[in-house]
Amino acid sequence: MPEKKKSAVKDSPAPGAASRNGGPSLSAVSTEELHREIIRRLGEDPTRDGLRLTPERVAKAMTYLTSGYSQDPAAVLRGALFDVDYDEMVIVRDIEMFSLCEHHMLPFFGKVHIAYIPNGKVIGLSKLPRLVDIFARRLQVQERLTREIADAIQDAIQPQGVGIVIEARHLCMMMRGVQKQHSSAVTSAMVGAFSKQSRTRQEFLSLVRKSGESV
Repeated sequence: MPEKKKSAVKDSPAPGAASRNGGPSLSAVSTEELHREIIRRLGEDPTRDGLRLTPERVAKAMTYLTSGYSQDPAAVLRGALFDVDYDEMVIVRDIEMFSLCEHHMLPFFGKVHIAYIPNGKVIGLSKLPRLVDIFARRLQVQERLTREIADAIQDAIQPQGVGIVIEARHLCMMMRGVQKQHSSAVTSAMVGAFSKQSRTRQEFLSLVRKSGESV
């Protein structure tokens, strides 16, 4: 069998484990220092002027981009539920979305279209973009993100149906691997009336479809 190639990046100790030279454990090292070490291993000098503050900036950026883990989507929706005698489709379309792919931690971005048919309660319109942000600001895959948004709405108000469509571009496809800059991914989740009634589903898709684009 051919000899297995060794990784260019040295293995790091597991979180909480003492280093081999008796130094501090990985869990005791600051996030900034971890990013500084990554810069070193890439062959750069983290002390030069352009990179000196980069570890701190990256740490702050990652804290923000993964802030969804510390937020409760159910609590956000509970704060804006209203009793309304309305049983027609409610749509919020073109919600901008930015997230990080959990496979390569590269961004994917696009638009989310949300629809639901109330069953006695509606959600304050501003809470739907907030719901998208909570789930998007985590390490994600587009398919799970789509389902999580649908399930959160379903659990919050038990509507007659929920429909979610996400259209996104993934930098892990655009700048590495197959390097296809003009490709996009479309995912959907259809619950209740949107999955059982084709006319309802088609109405939703036709209302979010833009001229010259397909969903």
